[in-house]
Amino acid sequence: MAKNFIVTGRPGIGKTTCLRKVAEILTSRGIVVGGMLTLEVREAGVRKGFEIVDLLSNARGVLASVELKSGPRIGRYTVNVRDLEGVGVNAIYAAVDKASVVIIDEIGPMELLSPKFKEAVMAALDSKRPVAASIHERAGKDPYGKSILSRGDVELVELSFANRDRVPVEIARKIANLLAS
Repeated sequence: MAKNFIVTGRPGIGKTTCLRKVAEILTSRGIVVGGMLTLEVREAGVRKGFEIVDLLSNARGVLASVELKSGPRIGRYTVNVRDLEGVGVNAIYAAVDKASVVIIDEIGPMELLSPKFKEAVMAALDSKRPVAASIHERAGKDPYGKSILSRGDVELVELSFANRDRVPVEIARKIANLLAS
């Protein structure tokens, strides 16, 4: 039986929104949820980058920005590995230690630049805590992504316009049931 729920789908389909809703539903039931969300940063309607938010501490950092001058690049964004590790990786480990559920948004090209991030994701998936995560739609082409998707304890959910409103409720229900058993 799956204890780790991985949401995938095309960019902009609502993976982050799905995980945020899962966290809200579980929190409203008194369940402690930790981990990280990656939120878009927009200025005048134009995406300028991404922010990392630690769900337990509310610490924030810059994952990537068009304005950063040094670091690895993915498309038009420069990735801030220091904040990814200082906020995101720490958020995952804190959730494994202190929360009942771990949220990881997103296992994608930017985050996979960090070996520490990869280690934290595996530690969460291997822990006793249920994990709800999002993964880039092309993750199966990467050996690391393939290793996650091929785990026996993972349920992969493809998000679409048709199911994106019900998926967070279904995942939250499954996680709540796991925690109750």
